[in-house]
Amino acid sequence: MSAAVKPLLSPELVRLAARPATKEAAIREACQMLTAAGYIDAAYAESMLRREGVANTFLGHGVAIPHGMIEDRGLICENGLAILQVPDGVEWNPGQTTRFVVAIAAQSDAHITVLRRLTRLLQDEERLAALVTTTDPRAVIAALVDDVAPAAPSAPAADLAERFDWVVDYPAGLHARPASHWVDVARRSSARFQIRSGAETGDPKNLVSLLQLGLRAGDAVVVSAEGADATVGLAQLKAAILGLTLQEKADAARAAIRAETPAIGWKPETALPVVVGIGAGPGLAIGPVHVLRTAAIVIPDDPVSLSDGGNALHEALTTTREQLAALADDTARRLGPSEAAIFKAQAEFLSDTDLVTLACQLMVEGHGPAWSWHEAAERMARKLEALGNPLLAARAADLRDVGQRVLGRLAPTLALGSLTDLPAEPCILVAADLSPSVTASLDMERIAGLATAQGGPTSHTAILARTLGLPAMVAGTDALLDIAEGTLAVLDGSTGRLHLAPTEADLVSARAFIAAAAAKRAREAEERALPATTRDGHRVEIGANVNNPAQVETAVAQGAEGVGLMRTEFLFLERGATPSEDEQFAVYESMLDALGDRPLIVRALDIGGDKQVAHLDLPREENPFLGVRGARLLLRRPDLLDPQLRALYRAAKSGRRLSIMFPMITSLQEVTALRAVCERIRAEVDAPAVPLGIMVEVPSAAMMADVFAPHVDFFSIGTNDLTQYALAIDRQHPELAAEADSLHPAVLRLIRKTVEGAAAHGRWVGVCGGIAGDPFGAALLTGLGIAELSMTPRDIPAVKARLRASDFAELTALAARALACETADAVRALDGGRS
Repeated sequence: MSAAVKPLLSPELVRLAARPATKEAAIREACQMLTAAGYIDAAYAESMLRREGVANTFLGHGVAIPHGMIEDRGLICENGLAILQVPDGVEWNPGQTTRFVVAIAAQSDAHITVLRRLTRLLQDEERLAALVTTTDPRAVIAALVDDVAPAAPSAPAADLAERFDWVVDYPAGLHARPASHWVDVARRSSARFQIRSGAETGDPKNLVSLLQLGLRAGDAVVVSAEGADATVGLAQLKAAILGLTLQEKADAARAAIRAETPAIGWKPETALPVVVGIGAGPGLAIGPVHVLRTAAIVIPDDPVSLSDGGNALHEALTTTREQLAALADDTARRLGPSEAAIFKAQAEFLSDTDLVTLACQLMVEGHGPAWSWHEAAERMARKLEALGNPLLAARAADLRDVGQRVLGRLAPTLALGSLTDLPAEPCILVAADLSPSVTASLDMERIAGLATAQGGPTSHTAILARTLGLPAMVAGTDALLDIAEGTLAVLDGSTGRLHLAPTEADLVSARAFIAAAAAKRAREAEERALPATTRDGHRVEIGANVNNPAQVETAVAQGAEGVGLMRTEFLFLERGATPSEDEQFAVYESMLDALGDRPLIVRALDIGGDKQVAHLDLPREENPFLGVRGARLLLRRPDLLDPQLRALYRAAKSGRRLSIMFPMITSLQEVTALRAVCERIRAEVDAPAVPLGIMVEVPSAAMMADVFAPHVDFFSIGTNDLTQYALAIDRQHPELAAEADSLHPAVLRLIRKTVEGAAAHGRWVGVCGGIAGDPFGAALLTGLGIAELSMTPRDIPAVKARLRASDFAELTALAARALACETADAVRALDGGRS
């Protein structure tokens, strides 16, 4: 017998005379009711708060309808509403006061009915006013659950002069987000519009009127217009309506896949007090809570001459900009574009004219450079916070963080150091937020996990926690800071929960969970030196992506069989001047020494696009990703190419396994020109020939692999850039980066095309992009025929373990299924090896 369906709204879900201090508090209070009644998982509260960052849920007339992100509907157990009556009101957004909060938890298009009831209620001002002051929860339930249909019109509604027919194909129906877009587009036109569904009509310039139609997937509607601007306005509205279809379908598909994917996390044996945030670093940690109390720093105001102050500020800004560029590039390749986007965003502040001008004005007024910079950054940060927008508030945090970096260059004594008052036993460090400089200096032997009140999955805490393998959560709110010092807790970084005061039974369970995860990692670590050979005997070479010789020891210890990508741009990014030929030779020789008889593949200088080096004086381009970068730059700058090749060929004279590859190849002419330069320099240095390869980072190179193959010795696919160019998405774009998925079928087909073209001439293909380090991605690439995978060293044990547990025949079949998929989400749904 199936379980009884819970009612949409019941007395336990109505709270009268509530007094939340803020919008966030109101949302959390409503979600607590839904969680306690079994309607949602507690994590759905964070989904509702994330929705507030991308959409305005204030309907008007004092009513707000907070609801979660569509992709998080898997966290909803039952359709339901939670009502907060707030007679005194709570500010929802600047200038918007809410007195009636209707928190919606609805799967599929069930929420369309809810919206319809609410919009009818908004038009009954007298009844709505009564609900704001009623002391009877039954009156609230009657108003929202009793679905009294409006009286039928006496005659069918007439359409306006110009029209088109449309069948709603949004899987979730016309909900608030697409409806808001309709309204925005319609209001730009002077024409009068009408949406008709059967006998009912709505005005697309009025959100309430539009939602009152309650349009569901499959409903037939007529969109019409009249007036001087009718033809153009109707065309624009039609484009807006149809243009949302793909996004709505993609959102629904992601939600379905997420709902079917079992949640991975620890479940306590008893009902524990819990602080819920966002998971930022997977894993479980047990320890006493240590709350980091930050003290205000005193900035010395030491005036200097304007010339000296200006020079100091310019040098600090330039150095910080180069550090951020290097950090963003390295992070993008190790952890992905979304995680790296924050550093690119921070770097934008360093070029902000208002910020720099204000700092200079303060120096003109007689203040020192450090004080002036700090004051200018603080003033701008306070302005951003005062706007009341959570996204802009996050930018304020970014500004303060990058400001601290610059301040540390201007006044080295103010550079933040390590913590000195940590407990003796490993603790769970709790803080409002952590800057990179603080996090990087933590004593990892005394930190079991991290939890911050602020931040998001791409915050510095999240990035560094994943890098260091620390369990972490972010966005836990100020409730974290109220936890008593020393409170024992269990932190689940996978689900973003901090469980407080665990019982002995909970601790036993948590320790067992940790032990099982550690055993799995240990098995992988014990076997990391074994080759990545499938059960039916297919061997894949495993390399590491590194920047300098110091990283080789770690890579080899993790099981790397060589270096599949040495990023030489870091020789340029991490210093203030171009390294000489001798300096480069010393680095390459050290790299070969560290590797012994293992292979080394060196990528020639890859500068341009998102990697700019101030001291190279490269021209500013409107679109640097489509400009002079990679091979194009090298062929135009022999002052950069020739010394690097001379240093490499000098290193090759030792007879060790050195290969060279060139980035961003787009044409055969580039390949032949670069080979000619290599041959000239090889002869000058009297060095042996070395294998020469090219990076496949643009679709043209993939499609022409059979043409390139006779002229090169190998290919290496940079999946991050290949994805960016194939999907036309800037991989560091803060809004679109998540959609730049390298497992998109289009990208996989380009990889397959490269393998086929190379194989026709006996050439091998490797991958050094992000998906090589994802066990599932590595399995797919192997099935596609990739011979070598190069990745961040920490990813090697898990990738090797996944391949050793597979049959090559199965991976080939898996790759074929992936190539036939229509979306990246569908490809990821093929992963049957989740751990």
